[in-house]
Amino acid sequence: MVKQTTIRSEVSLKGVGLHTGKEVTMTFKPAPVNNGYTFVRVDLEGKPVIEADATYVVNTQRGTNLEKNGVKIQTSEHVLAAFVGCDVDNVIIELNASEPPIMDGSSKFFVEAIESVGVEEQDAERKVYVVKEVISYTDEATGSEIIVMPADEYQVTTMVDFGTKVLGTQNATLKSMGDFKEEIADARTFSFLHELETLLEHGLIKGGDLNNAIVYVDKEISPETMDRLKVAFGKESISVKPNGILDNLTLHYPNEAARHKLLDVVGDLALIGTRIKGKVIANKPGHFVNTQFAKKIAKLIKIEQRNAVPVYDLHKEPLMDIHKIMAMLPHRPPFLLVDRILEMSDNHVVGLKNVTMNESFFVGHFPGAPVMPGVLIVEAMAQTGGILILSTVPDPENYLTYFMKIDGVKFKHKVLPGDTLVFKCDLVSPIRRGICHMHANAYANGKLVAEAELMAQIAKNNN
Repeated sequence: MVKQTTIRSEVSLKGVGLHTGKEVTMTFKPAPVNNGYTFVRVDLEGKPVIEADATYVVNTQRGTNLEKNGVKIQTSEHVLAAFVGCDVDNVIIELNASEPPIMDGSSKFFVEAIESVGVEEQDAERKVYVVKEVISYTDEATGSEIIVMPADEYQVTTMVDFGTKVLGTQNATLKSMGDFKEEIADARTFSFLHELETLLEHGLIKGGDLNNAIVYVDKEISPETMDRLKVAFGKESISVKPNGILDNLTLHYPNEAARHKLLDVVGDLALIGTRIKGKVIANKPGHFVNTQFAKKIAKLIKIEQRNAVPVYDLHKEPLMDIHKIMAMLPHRPPFLLVDRILEMSDNHVVGLKNVTMNESFFVGHFPGAPVMPGVLIVEAMAQTGGILILSTVPDPENYLTYFMKIDGVKFKHKVLPGDTLVFKCDLVSPIRRGICHMHANAYANGKLVAEAELMAQIAKNNN
């Protein structure tokens, strides 16, 4: 079992936002298990929280921008890539502005900050999505495509081709996330001259300078553009070197552009919210196609989790047989709808019912085509949950359980004579004052057949 991780203590960085040009302080703080990556705007009233979730992506113009309830986080990808690359699952990212500091345009300084405080394991299992088949997303407008296929670990390959001579076609591969720091983290963001002119005209890249963005010169620079660039970058002179890079910036790698695109892919796919075990291949990736792919994977994961059928050894001696169940529950045949309790903890319980043609309800419920009534499936789930709540009192035989609320009921498949129903009930919140709030699933034939959110209360039987 691989455990979740967080950072050992808080650490802060200061800089300017690439597009806003605003001074910003960013602080990484340890977070509890299952927190994931959360941004906190400490400069706003109430310190609103924006989760690093693909559903909050509102704009991918020159970066991946999130928004929740009108609160924005701009250019999130470089920070998120650093946490994935450093194997950190849970962290709180406090910002006193909308955009993290651009630093040198890579994830290098974020990785160094994380390493300066260290990473520690937490007492919870890491959630990992194991890719079992090829999943793809294509942006027909640009020809960009991302696929993920089964692999032994998380791997990423990017292929870029912008149709320019100065950059050409580049590839980059990360075979193991453990190599992120050495091979990807210091790959800096880049832009083409024609994009730079547009950004300047729209008042963007206010925090840009020649130390945090590689500028590929893909066209002749007019004197007017040269003058504007001097002002934007605060330079007395600007020149184009033989390698086609603006000014005297030295590339870290010949394929630094492809490596930075890989960095962006890692950061954008962090918005899935779950680790991936599979190989990602991205052809001409960009923030739009990356985040659309993240949304698709996140949706598939939710569907799989919802439909995931737990496996239990039905031949194993049960935790409670029918005699122990009747000693706890007041129900009796034909209204006792649980035959066994397979397992139970402080926050969940698993029960079983064998559905036979001898059930009394089949006499009147479609006798020619018998189907177990859905309301009785819900009742069976509730009785299973009743075992959990009654187990919290010393004399359960003296209590009755009453429904308080039933919500979100869904029936997905018919339950027929001969089926074995397995019920799994998980607490949504701790049991307080005899009130139990739980989410219940019913499974049969390897499928989720019904689900519901149930609330019930136990009360002393005064009769």
